Amino acid sequence: MEKFFINDTTLEVELADNFLKRLRGLMFRERLEPGRGLLLAPCNSVHMLFMRFAIDVVYLDENFCIKKIVRDLTPWLGMSVCFGAWGALELPSGEAERLKLSVGQKFERTRGD
Repeated sequence: MEKFFINDTTLEVELADNFLKRLRGLMFRERLEPGRGLLLAPCNSVHMLFMRFAIDVVYLDENFCIKKIVRDLTPWLGMSVCFGAWGALELPSGEAERLKLSVGQKFERTRGD
């Protein structure tokens, strides 16, 4: 688990940094709690097959700068891509707005316990 900081807020972020973790992603989970996220890296696209809830997806470059934000991606039907992205940070639906995220902002990252 890692901590990401932005706009005076801390997020706890789980890393999906190998093929199997990225493949599974958030599939089959019941929810993702506010203040938590899943970083798929490397990754420039997501699908919503086998998902039970909507999410926001924040695409990042390798310096953790926001390249694109996709809000409220629909379970089962949604898909999204951001060419040139290094990673995709999946957040609970509405979290991007709550955190006041915008393209060009940068996350600060530190390793958690």
